[in-house]
Amino acid sequence: MEGVIEKLLADFEDGRLTRRQLIRTLAVVAVAGPAAASAETPTAVRAPASPVPWRTTWIDHISYQVTEYRKSVEFYTSTLGWEVESDTGTHQATLRMGDAGGIIIRNRYEPGAASARSFVDHISFGIEPWDTEAVRAELERRGLDPRPDMAGDGFKSFHVLDPDGFDLQISNRTRGSAPSARGRLRR
Repeated sequence: MEGVIEKLLADFEDGRLTRRQLIRTLAVVAVAGPAAASAETPTAVRAPASPVPWRTTWIDHISYQVTEYRKSVEFYTSTLGWEVESDTGTHQATLRMGDAGGIIIRNRYEPGAASARSFVDHISFGIEPWDTEAVRAELERRGLDPRPDMAGDGFKSFHVLDPDGFDLQISNRTRGSAPSARGRLRR
């Protein structure tokens, strides 16, 4: 358990967890820790009590926080041939990998800052079928504390943390509804 707490503190200090996420996760670890330590097969992966009423059909995007977003945009467009879907011109761009989803690149710190450090902020998965309230209820039933992120243009999602504290975004965006599939690439 000591190793888990050390990892949580390191993630907090490196900006991968908010203070609220750290406190919530430490509370869960404190409650679950003794039960987990006494389990007969601590390394076994246990199946959930019941299957989820949806299936994952799409990796919509991976969100990066970087030191200088323009350098990252140049790298991915020139090295991998990805297309710029949108660009704020100051701090963020969305790139598409053809019909295979995309990445969002955001400045983490001011360019050139001495303490700048890049990391993956979250990964967004699209599921079907989507019913906002049913998805919220299922995530809550599983104790995942879903945080809504409804970003307009029909996009609906919830963020949850996986067992290692990674931020997963579960959304209604699938191959058929992704911007590149609808021919909406903007340059």
